[in-house]
Order: sequence, then C-alpha cells, then structure tokens
Amino acid sequence: MPVRIRLSRKGAKKHPFYRIVVADSRRSRDGKFIDQVGTYNPMLNKDNPERVKIDVEKAKEWISKGAQPSDRVKLFLSSMGVGEKPIITEKTKKHLPKKKTLEKLAAAKKAKEVAKAEDAKPAAAEAPAEEVAKAEDAKPAAAEAPAEEVAKAEDAKPAAAEDKEKVKTSE
Repeated sequence: MPVRIRLSRKGAKKHPFYRIVVADSRRSRDGKFIDQVGTYNPMLNKDNPERVKIDVEKAKEWISKGAQPSDRVKLFLSSMGVGEKPIITEKTKKHLPKKKTLEKLAAAKKAKEVAKAEDAKPAAAEAPAEEVAKAEDAKPAAAEAPAEEVAKAEDAKPAAAEDKEKVKTSE
C-alpha cells in the first residue's frame, strides 16, 4: 500500500487549516487517513511557532516504514532538521513577462544605449553630424536628377507609341 505524508484540508471557506496526515495515496485529499502527524495553519504569521506543528518522532517513524512525504511536508520537515530541502520550481509561466512587455523592455534598453552613446560623444559627434547634414542636402539634388531623367524618358515613350500607330495606319 503506497503511503504518503501529506496535507488534509480543514477549516472554513477562505480560512484554511490543514492536518498533516499519513494516508494511502489512493484516498481522497480530505478522506480517511491512517495517522495524524501534525497541523499547519497558513493564516498565522510565518514566524509564529503555532503555524506548523509536527510530531517529528512520528514523522521519522513513518518515513522509516516507507511513507513518502509530499513536497510541502518535505519543506516543513527540512526546516525542523529531518531530511533535505526539496527543490520547488515554478510550474507555470505566469510569473514571466508577456511577449509585448519583453519587446517594450528591449526597445527601452536600446533607447537607453543610444542615449548613452550620444551623451558619451557629444563634441566628437557634432563635426561629423554637420558633414552628414551637408551630405543629406546634396542627396536630394542627386535624387531629383534621376527623377527628371525618368520624366524625360516617359515623355519619349508616348512619342514612340504614336510613331508606331502611324506606321500601322499607313500600312
């Protein structure tokens, strides 16, 4: 028979109180149990000695007989010097920030890096910035030239199309 040392809930709605019991693992949480080892009252402060009461001798006896403590009971027993502290990991991802929040944080981080880079080289960056501004002024003039060439080419195309139509009509 697989035996566990676990919590069995008692108490009123929204006012929990637990018994630490030794029970068959196939039984329901609040069902029949073999032995009561202690109590746990989560409503009390963490430093209150009445919060967790465990008969350590009974617990050791049941563990020696093969009873497996639950993770929470292992934590209680380890704080009393019986056994090792279990590793309790996060089982959900709700504690992690969502995708959009991560993107916002990354954008804010990049903005801070850019601001630091700009603050670090204000005097050195001014001279190249003026050269960049001059280059930008020159670029629109260069960009306008190809546009004018394209416009001339478009004007030439309709004339060529008209010539082809004249040739077709003359035939």
